[in-house]
Order: sequence, then C-alpha cells, then structure tokens
Amino acid sequence: MIRVATRADVPEILEIYAPYVVNTTCSFEYEPPTLDAFYERFASITDRFPWIVWEEDGRILGYAYASAPFSRAAYSWCAEPSIYLRKESWGRGVAKKLYDALEELLRQQGFQVMYSLITEGNENSLRFHEKCGYVLKTVLPNCGFKFGRWLGLVWMEKRLKTVEIPSCMPVKWSEFMQDGQKISDILDSLSLS
Repeated sequence: MIRVATRADVPEILEIYAPYVVNTTCSFEYEPPTLDAFYERFASITDRFPWIVWEEDGRILGYAYASAPFSRAAYSWCAEPSIYLRKESWGRGVAKKLYDALEELLRQQGFQVMYSLITEGNENSLRFHEKCGYVLKTVLPNCGFKFGRWLGLVWMEKRLKTVEIPSCMPVKWSEFMQDGQKISDILDSLSLS
C-alpha cells in the first residue's frame, strides 16, 4: 500500500536510509543524519513536496519524495525525486509504483520537470530511470568524493508535462494535502495497478 508519510514514520524512514549512507555511494552524505536532523529535513521537504511510503503489514518497505534541485524562483517547476527501499523489497515493483505515484502527485501539483542525479556506475538505478522514461542529459565526472575515491554523477531528466507557459506556481504540498480524498484516490489507484 502506498500512503503519505507522516512525522511518526521518520524513525523507520531513517532506518531505511542510514545503510545507504554508511554502505553505498547512492548517497553522498558521509554520516547518517541524527533523528532530530531528519525530522527537520522531513518538515522542510513536506512543506513543498510529497513524501510517500510503501507499507506492508504495518512495516515501511520503502519511500520516495521530491525536493528542489535548484533554489532560484525560475526553477519552481522542477523537482528532484529520491527513493530508498529495504533490500527485501527489491525486484518486486515497489520502486516503480512509488515513482509512478510520486510523479502523479507532482504533476497534479503543477511540476513539469524531474531531474534525477545518479552516481555514475549505479547501473541498476540508471536502468530503472530509463525504464521510467528519464533520459540522459549530462555526466558530471569526478564531482563527489566518498570511500576514498572520486565519483561522477549522471544527470537524467523526465518531463511530466509538455513545456507550457504556467499560469501559476506549483501548489505547495502543505496546501495540496488539504484535499485528502484526491490524494487517497491517486495513491489507491496506483497501489493496486
């Protein structure tokens, strides 16, 4: 089941994220954030962007959220997705369903462009993004240093809408959340598909 993440989920979400920081180059953080710092991150992100989880039998198996790839006002229609899963949920289609739901929520909010930054050499993530409709835009070689080596980033893009002149700014998630039925309908339809 896909549902909107809540503040109460933050400790379990951090439990999923921490091994990616400690054991992989998927995250360029060196140390997992403290629980207090992660609460702050969650609050900051969910003011503007959705954060959703995949839950089975009361346990979160994965989550996805979007954040701002750039800070200037002209980039307000852009979003950067992130997704992290427990190892036991790999290969079950959870990632695709979470991404589909996240993209639909962002589309409904008014976002038009998604940018994903993937560590060079992470072939599973690159293939996943290609299957989800992302296209390669550029490679940023040797821009991150972790585990004693330089790492590049692959920059991929997906258009959620045709490039159009927007009539208004994307709706902030904190405002979009006011229509709980609309969100439930979107997530329910994508959880079952």
